[in-house]
Amino acid sequence: MIAHRNSDIEQRPLADHSVDARMLLLAAMAVVVGIGGGVGAWVLIKLIAFATNIFWFGRLSDAPALITDSPVGAAVLVIPLVGSIIIGLMARYGSDKIRGHGIPEAIETILFGESRLSLKVALLKPLSAAVSIGSGGPFGAEGPIIMTGGAIGSLFAQCFRLSAAERKTLLVAGAAAGMTAIFGTPLAAILLAIEVLLFEWKPRSFVPVLVAVLVSFACRPLLLGSGPMFPTAAVQPAGLWVLAAAAVIGVVVGLEATLLSTALYRVEDGFHRLPIHWMWWPALGAVVVGIGGFVDRHVLGSGYASIQALLDGSLPIRVILALLFVKAIVWLVSLGSGTSGGILAPLLILGGATGCLLGQFVPGDIGFWAMIGMAGIMSGAMRAPMTGALFAAELTGHFSSLPSTIAAAGAAYAVSVLLMRRSILTEKIARRGRHILQEYVVDPLEFLQAEHLMTPDPETLRGDMTIANAVTFFANQARHRSYPVVDGEGRLLGLVSRTDALRWQVEGAEGAATLAGSVSDTSQPAATPETPCSKIADMIIETGVGRVPIIDPKTRRVVGILSRQDLLKARSEHRRAETDRTRFTPIPE
Repeated sequence: MIAHRNSDIEQRPLADHSVDARMLLLAAMAVVVGIGGGVGAWVLIKLIAFATNIFWFGRLSDAPALITDSPVGAAVLVIPLVGSIIIGLMARYGSDKIRGHGIPEAIETILFGESRLSLKVALLKPLSAAVSIGSGGPFGAEGPIIMTGGAIGSLFAQCFRLSAAERKTLLVAGAAAGMTAIFGTPLAAILLAIEVLLFEWKPRSFVPVLVAVLVSFACRPLLLGSGPMFPTAAVQPAGLWVLAAAAVIGVVVGLEATLLSTALYRVEDGFHRLPIHWMWWPALGAVVVGIGGFVDRHVLGSGYASIQALLDGSLPIRVILALLFVKAIVWLVSLGSGTSGGILAPLLILGGATGCLLGQFVPGDIGFWAMIGMAGIMSGAMRAPMTGALFAAELTGHFSSLPSTIAAAGAAYAVSVLLMRRSILTEKIARRGRHILQEYVVDPLEFLQAEHLMTPDPETLRGDMTIANAVTFFANQARHRSYPVVDGEGRLLGLVSRTDALRWQVEGAEGAATLAGSVSDTSQPAATPETPCSKIADMIIETGVGRVPIIDPKTRRVVGILSRQDLLKARSEHRRAETDRTRFTPIPE
């Protein structure tokens, strides 16, 4: 016999959003995380410049340096190999979490690791990325800074008594802050957090991420400079045909993104079949990188100068073709080997090169079509269409081109989701046996209330019923596993179940005792007609009781009951709304 507590039916007023004062606490903590993300980005950029100077110029300096200016000659075949051996050793004896481009690892930590990243990862990820990119690895800094910024947010969160969801918020805030500091794209960083990392859309997470991004953006002029990272003066052609042309380019780069993602994991599968330890895989990949660098050094390193040149339209066709084909090969092989590096900068180069080539056949500046290709390929590969569209505009300061970048990003996204089951970010996680769904829908149990699903006026048992009669009732007449017990005025006293009846029978309880007198101290939750069904589902899970009485909050009379089966019906109705197709033809009067 289970009684109910008054506190079980007390609930907060229903609102459009679930939020409390802890959002402000997280927002205050996000200020520190935003500063940490900005500083982490500055450290990473300096480390990359330092490594580039050591490997390619033999000097100790953190000044910006271009690999294309290096006088090393045929040593270009060896330098990437040296860097990759160092990374293999760091991964083997440091942490294997530094392998890869960082974003899948961040997603996996968020969804399956309670958003806990270690200090070792926070230290080794930027260092390994600097060695990789500085020695010629064809990567950008965005993946490593997302992992590094996320580690800063996670480590800071672990210093306090926070839930896994709150740690996730600060982890993503650090990742978005790091991306903002590198690229100067606050809006795109926020959208990336929403579309790729948070797996929710709540004020609890949105506001702290916003704060961290704005703090990082405010620190950026002091650390890395202000203004767009890749400013362009490319002029957008006039006419509505531009949107159609942008969509066509989006389709092309969407197909390219699909091909690249498929090829990447084919290469990775090939490395997994090798009969040598994974520590040596990056060195094997570096051999291909060195050969690619010998063909054209533009394919080495982060390639930020190449991105700017594509947007300026200043590269000859020969170099554009090298960036499109040779860069793709060295990037796929190197990343598939498990070294440390990012995917965004290579994608921008490949998409920009495709846009440049297609731009030869349509009016307008070549740089404009390069930007359209960049927006599309980022959207198609990462499954983040709004991020891709806005990122290209913020990166270049060319906000007037937003309609065109949206057209390209939307077309590439449509092609990608139709042709690929997983994105380049989630395929690795899926191969580890973890399914990820990147669609956000409102749980039907969140907006349905108890009165919408309950069975009204349910059968009840009177409190003055004897235990003997209750045992007989459950043996011969009961149609349900449990029944509410009420007093003479219909007010809830508790819940009696078939299990109680069996226990009483085994214990030989006195037949004269009544149900009302057998109420125990154990609490049975009750709900009101306005209680969200999601909360009732939580009650059922926590108590293990399959039926929850619904009572009038004023009179405390039982007005209904809600069971597990009722909740499943709501789920079924939601599924049917997605799958059942009906045509309604208006009937003329």
